[in-house]
Amino acid sequence: MRSEVVLAIALLVPVAGAGAPRSFLYQLQDVHIPTVLASGFGLVVMDYSRDGSDAGRFRRWEIGRLAKRGITALAYLSIGEAEDYRFYWDRSWDADRDGTPDPGAPGWLGHANPGWPGNYKVRYWDPGWQAIVLSYLDRILSQGFSGVYLDTVDSFEYWADPHNPEGEVLPVGVAARRMISLLLRIIDYARERVPGFMVVPQNAEWILDFDGDGRLFAAVSGWGAEDLFFRGTEPTVREWRAERLPYLDRLVAAGKLVLSVDYVDDGSGYNGANLERIASYVAEARARGYAAYAARADRALDEIVIVPGIQP
Repeated sequence: MRSEVVLAIALLVPVAGAGAPRSFLYQLQDVHIPTVLASGFGLVVMDYSRDGSDAGRFRRWEIGRLAKRGITALAYLSIGEAEDYRFYWDRSWDADRDGTPDPGAPGWLGHANPGWPGNYKVRYWDPGWQAIVLSYLDRILSQGFSGVYLDTVDSFEYWADPHNPEGEVLPVGVAARRMISLLLRIIDYARERVPGFMVVPQNAEWILDFDGDGRLFAAVSGWGAEDLFFRGTEPTVREWRAERLPYLDRLVAAGKLVLSVDYVDDGSGYNGANLERIASYVAEARARGYAAYAARADRALDEIVIVPGIQP
């Protein structure tokens, strides 16, 4: 009975903001365009490629099928870390795969992220890395995506951490403003070629504290946020929400998207505690005008999660 009550609340909560999407799809692996078309989601965050490789990238006509159905497609792009399965990677940069760049690796390459093997921190302000980011963006633009979803924005905190292993530490304001500069460069570059191109950074929304002239806030199409209300299957603490929600609420008030993804679905089926938790998360997100996606707790983002009556 309690699950049914929570589900009813999730369905009745009004969405703040006219035209704001209630749900979106976030899938980075094993994307199948016909399945996305049939899913009912009106916005999808996806990789530019079926398997992460340049050879596997989606063709313009495939992304066009989504647009013709009215589905907004945002391409995932990591700007604060290099990924060793992308077109730009050279195996000689870390031939022994120990997570430490080998001699001869580009100067912008840092150590591997211990939480995500194969992902390496980068000096994102370096012209060499930025040239790679823009070449990646060229591919996305040529495919006909509606926008980009920019991950690892929070890398600025890594370079401000005195305990990072790089032998280089930046004042947090310097690190943040260098990231803002890259974000604005991406926005300007994309919109010079495709007016209205959407740019949605993910996480580290507190970087807006360093957006002195407000240009970044004005320019972004929205913001993505992970783990707002739940971290896995456990509710987040009040302090965590209190730190993050004001930034996101301000974006909603300005008419911008907030895409919230919490990894709350434990895969046990849509009943009992799992359904109750999903419904609670979706209700909280939608009450604030955020688009919600209840993803699997394994964080693999390799399937479409459809919860009957809740999402899409």
